[in-house]
Parts: sequence; C-alpha cells; structure tokens
Amino acid sequence: MNTDALRGHMDALLLSVLESEPLHGYAIIEALQERSGGVLAVPTGTVYPALRRLEQAGYLASEWATVGGRKRRTYRLTSAGRTALAGERSAWQRFASTIGSVLEPRSAK
Repeated sequence: MNTDALRGHMDALLLSVLESEPLHGYAIIEALQERSGGVLAVPTGTVYPALRRLEQAGYLASEWATVGGRKRRTYRLTSAGRTALAGERSAWQRFASTIGSVLEPRSAK
C-alpha cells in the first residue's frame, strides 16, 4: 500500500499495535504487516520517527532491553496513549462512515 495513503493514520496504527503488549521497532513493523494481511509494508524511515514523536507527546514510553544478545528499544502504550487511541478510533469510525456514505452508489430517482 502506498505510504501516502497512510498519512494521517500512522499514529493510530502504531498505538493500536502497541495496545496489547510492548514491542520493539521491528516487531511493530512485523505486527502491522501481519495484522493487515501483508498489505502494509511500512518502511523503518516512517515508523521510527513516528514512534519518537508519539513518545515525545507522552503516548508511548520506551526502555532499552537486551533480546537475544541485542539491545533493542521497546515501546509501550501509556495511559495518555490509550486515551489517544480511543479518540483515534472514534475519529476513524466517523471518517470511514462519512467517506462510505459518499462512495456508496446512489439509487436513481
């Protein structure tokens, strides 16, 4: 999928992937691919800056961990992140409903 099509939705996608468990960056990218049935192949150059931005906003917290002998930064959702995710979901539902209403074929009068 074109990364331009994801613009404006990346934060919600990242927060959603981190809702159930903390993950390191590459695992987040893999989770996006898996949960999208392989459609979302988001480049690291898009994900890592977004993670840093979300952390600066207080929606994520991170810590360094050693996994398999390698140091990795693991991200987890904060309570502010959970609140933001709920807002993102609500906004997405309104957006999808509105766009769906416009795109649905209209019956001839």
